[in-house]
Amino acid sequence: MWNFPLFPDQASSNAARVDALFLFELAVILFFTTAICAAVLILVIRFRRGRMVDRSGPPLHAPWLEVTWIVIPLILSLIMFVWSAEVFYRLYSPPPDAAEISVVGKQWMWYLQHPEGRSEINELHVPLGRPVKLMMTSQDVIHSFYVPAFRVKQDVLPGRYTSLWFQPTKAGTYHLFCAEYCGTSHSEMVGSVTVMEPAEYESWLAAGGAGPSQADEGERLFVQHHCAGCHRGSQVVNAPRLEGVFGKPVPIQDGKQVKFVTADERYLRDSILMPRSEVVAGYEPVMPSYQGQIGEPDLLKILAYIKSLAAKETGTGR
Repeated sequence: MWNFPLFPDQASSNAARVDALFLFELAVILFFTTAICAAVLILVIRFRRGRMVDRSGPPLHAPWLEVTWIVIPLILSLIMFVWSAEVFYRLYSPPPDAAEISVVGKQWMWYLQHPEGRSEINELHVPLGRPVKLMMTSQDVIHSFYVPAFRVKQDVLPGRYTSLWFQPTKAGTYHLFCAEYCGTSHSEMVGSVTVMEPAEYESWLAAGGAGPSQADEGERLFVQHHCAGCHRGSQVVNAPRLEGVFGKPVPIQDGKQVKFVTADERYLRDSILMPRSEVVAGYEPVMPSYQGQIGEPDLLKILAYIKSLAAKETGTGR
């Protein structure tokens, strides 16, 4: 039998909330569209030319109609605003225990790497019932990571990091699209997201071999690019230490003033590629730029290593 569903599967914890908001807004639009079209049609038929209708003394003021036309749409607009804001903040506020997976978009493919070290091309395997956060960037142009069954879509931008999260609630394989025109082969930039039972997912991870984790690969790159000589215990140059820095406020010299910024992914990325844009107070701007020397996948590995240093500093790391 011909199958033409109006909606994709609801396969994430937020899918039902997004659908409920969409259907409410659609119902409001259909109601007012129908009411206005019906009123126009009735008036056109009743007061058409040649029809004997009393046209004397048309009303010039209708306060009750004006109040109704203002108050009802205002109430409906406020309901939609508050409701959509709640859904928006839920969609972009990942749980603190969400597993973080790195995503790099490039013409015309998705490169994904799990913290355990296993990487994928145009495929993403995730465990059922566990929240997953995607840390995403682009290597060339603007892309957009879109999984209809999860009701999530986020632009993936060159030169910065964006993120989204979801918690799968239904095992299966779902479509992954790039929803932003990104070049001649944009239509071929498709993939899949496979939701697996937790035990099956652990077996899938193990089947990839016991290679180095993403943080371990980042540590190797950290040493390879001579970062350890300045930013670790055996440092030979006076440079900021990285243990425990991620997620903490960092003092930045801004002329004669000192301002504080949070050491998030954006700050760490800029510190590697544009080290003189934000110099830590009390230090000289002597760090060289690695722009063009470290690719986006390797940058994400180095960030994973720096994050692991923060976790170890607080006693939560492995």
